[in-house]
Amino acid sequence: MATLEIEDLVVDIPGRSDGGALNLRVQSGQRWGVLGPNGAGKTSLLHTLAGLRAPRRGQVILNGEPLVRLSRRDIARQVAVVFQERQDSFPATVMETVLIGRHPFLSPWQRESADDIRLANDALSTVSLHLFKDRLMNTLSGGERQRVSIATALTQQPAIWLADEPTNHLDLHHQVAVMELLNQQAKDGAAVFMCLHDLNLAARWCDHLLLLYPDGELCFGPAETMLVPEALERLYDQKLVVGQVNGTPVFVPG
Repeated sequence: MATLEIEDLVVDIPGRSDGGALNLRVQSGQRWGVLGPNGAGKTSLLHTLAGLRAPRRGQVILNGEPLVRLSRRDIARQVAVVFQERQDSFPATVMETVLIGRHPFLSPWQRESADDIRLANDALSTVSLHLFKDRLMNTLSGGERQRVSIATALTQQPAIWLADEPTNHLDLHHQVAVMELLNQQAKDGAAVFMCLHDLNLAARWCDHLLLLYPDGELCFGPAETMLVPEALERLYDQKLVVGQVNGTPVFVPG
């Protein structure tokens, strides 16, 4: 069972005093959504959980081992990170990019095996980009590049997904497709932890929510206990009107 334990964690955000310390446990099969306004620290939290930045205090424990004791390769064999924006420094095809997901499992100078290539092809088919595998990344739209990022993580076969705005740049059809993919990953045993701007995506697809307030306050729990208009209105400093669609709450600005 994949677990990410967060103990007394305070994210280091320059110029901000300590907020509340975070203590929670992300487990296999769970779909966590992180909600908060711009600047609340969602991306900083995600990068801290991935070991890409040090916390101000506290620690992250990955499957029983403190993150600071693990190499980047060890972490990458268990955790995939989907960034909000992708920066490609060198010209590469879509297939070459997606195969990066297999690099943590290869020794230096080892070439990808037939199984690695099959995983990459399967991932590209899953995000409907199998016909794009020979295209250069710099010829793709923002939404297509985001789907390549999802396919790269899928090729990695992670036990834990850390996704920063996984639906960024995507149209409605592909937003739903990506959320269904992450939902299926959780059903198959992965833990999914994602930052979202769209409150309605979180209401539909997440079973746990973490609310990050601008003053550093935080609260978390099962989604049904977090989707309270008063708490969400204070979170976003915005009045909300709440409806229901097929039993799921829908929020629109008041």
